Amino acid sequence: MAIPTIDMVRTGQNINRLRKLAGISVKDLQDVFGFATPQAIYKWQHGTALPTIDNLVVLASVLGVRIDDILVMTDVQISISA
Repeated sequence: MAIPTIDMVRTGQNINRLRKLAGISVKDLQDVFGFATPQAIYKWQHGTALPTIDNLVVLASVLGVRIDDILVMTDVQISISA
């Protein structure tokens, strides 16, 4: 059985790509989210953390894309024994 999972590294790369395409700086995002430092955004871009659901909704709006356009999914195969 295939279970969809979020590929954190590829999602981070995608966030970085979409941010640049939108002409938005890390500092701009930091200001939008009201973060004291940009570390959270860098963690998103490096794939070491994901935005929370509410931050993902805001990020999609700021970037002008759908949430599905941000997340990169992969399938993980699992075995289910009866």
